[in-house]
Amino acid sequence: MNPDRPVNLPLSRLALAMPVTAVASILHRITGIVLFAGVFFLCYLLDRAATDAAGFEHAEALLVAPLGKLALWLVLTSLAYHVVAGVKHLLLDFHIGDTLKGGRAAAWISLAVASVAAVVLAIWLW
Repeated sequence: MNPDRPVNLPLSRLALAMPVTAVASILHRITGIVLFAGVFFLCYLLDRAATDAAGFEHAEALLVAPLGKLALWLVLTSLAYHVVAGVKHLLLDFHIGDTLKGGRAAAWISLAVASVAAVVLAIWLW
């Protein structure tokens, strides 16, 4: 065995060394998973709100609580990023920004737009 071989992968350094296009791609996948789980949360809220007045108050109480607002913010922010990254992928299908330089620029733009959307959503919810 080679003694110069690393024993473990320093994930903190590995994450910082990833190109922006990889970070954008991984975030697109993660937000898809969050949206899948968030649909169940949103369906639960809709079910509670649509049953009767007590259920509506329960759903409202969940959304007024800090943890409920955080969950809703997480789902809405994931939706915002997923839509922005999806539009970026649709543009790539039309060969817009499919060079390495264009891909990097598109990744930075999608991260910036999603960050602005996350801040706007946080202001709106709180």
